[in-house]
Amino acid sequence: MNNVFVSNHPLIKHKLTLLRSTKTEHKKFRELIRELAMLLGYEATANLDLDDVPVQTPLAITPGYRLHEEIGLVPILRAGLGMVEGFHEMIPGAQVWHLGLYRDEKTLRPVSYYNKLPVEPTVQVCLILDPMLATGGSAVAAIDVLKEWGVKRIKFVGLIAAPEGLEVVQAAHPDIPIHLAAIDEHLNEHGFIVPGLGDAGDRQFGTA
Repeated sequence: MNNVFVSNHPLIKHKLTLLRSTKTEHKKFRELIRELAMLLGYEATANLDLDDVPVQTPLAITPGYRLHEEIGLVPILRAGLGMVEGFHEMIPGAQVWHLGLYRDEKTLRPVSYYNKLPVEPTVQVCLILDPMLATGGSAVAAIDVLKEWGVKRIKFVGLIAAPEGLEVVQAAHPDIPIHLAAIDEHLNEHGFIVPGLGDAGDRQFGTA
């Protein structure tokens, strides 16, 4: 699939296995989400633009660099919240803008309930954060919002995706890079990813 990048990093594979396990309790689950976000963030930001900035070391002036663009983290509530801390540790200056979307259990379509984006974009790059890309509806809706807002570059970063959801996102937005830890087998009749890891929000916040 074009623009879909699945990590082969051994640490990501190891931590994702722990994340999937039913034996992993809420606290550890949240820690793993943060750690996986950091690792995926490293890969997803590999092509960010830089400015040249000379820096004075104790011995000499040497070439240095800083990020050229303002970065925005856009977690899809509520499951995406768990990924923010990991990204913020990597990019402490990033802005955070929340989008509230939930999936109607009957239609499996996304329903928007929260959006506080300002009138004009304050960032040039947005990283949409959502652990699960299932039907693809929420991802497409989030990308629609950010494009309408006027963001120049958008990436989606998640942990697990279903092939069906990937097809939906790529059909609607073939220009958007998608960074993942794994692509699973399929969606079941209830729209859940199989084998997946269950409800990422419930497992993070202890509401299962």
